[in-house]
Amino acid sequence: MFFVTPAYAQEAPAGTAEPGAAPATDPHAAPAPGEVHTETGVPGGEHGGGVFPPFDSSTYASQLLWLAITFAVFFLLMQKVITPRIGGILEQRHKRISQDLDEASRLKAEADADVAAYEAELAAARAKSNSIGSAARDAAKAKAEEDRRSVEASLSEKLKAAEGRIADIKAKAFADVGTIAEETAAAVIEQLIGGTTAKTDVAAAVAAAKKEA
Repeated sequence: MFFVTPAYAQEAPAGTAEPGAAPATDPHAAPAPGEVHTETGVPGGEHGGGVFPPFDSSTYASQLLWLAITFAVFFLLMQKVITPRIGGILEQRHKRISQDLDEASRLKAEADADVAAYEAELAAARAKSNSIGSAARDAAKAKAEEDRRSVEASLSEKLKAAEGRIADIKAKAFADVGTIAEETAAAVIEQLIGGTTAKTDVAAAVAAAKKEA
């Protein structure tokens, strides 16, 4: 807003001038050397006083009217365009957040179910491994016991066979001892008395000596 100071041109009849006044000059004429104009001439009439238009009381009615129109347009724009768009954006974000929360809850539930299933399978595997270990230990113990019994039975049979053979050897040895004793006794008697003795007598003597022993 530019304020223009009114300029008044002094007009005088042609050929007349006031005493001591400067001669009238043409406003469109070039200024004299060293002369500076400080006033702005506005051709075509005079302007009123410099009043800021919003503070001009004569324009209050139009200002209020345009203010009401602008406010109404802005209110309708807010109500019909801006507010619905903002509400739609907020609603979409709310729905998206709700969907994300539901998805997170679903994934958490699935993860919890997977963890529970894994723990159950792990417990079942541990129980199965313990049962397999116990069964293996029991089977090993049973097999060891069976092998021990088999070995003991085999050793018992071998011992009985050995005892039988020993008994046979003893019996044979004792039989051979009797014969050897009888032959020895007969040889000794023959050497001592220079004659022979009946085998029956020698056998009876050896049998009597065995009984005494």
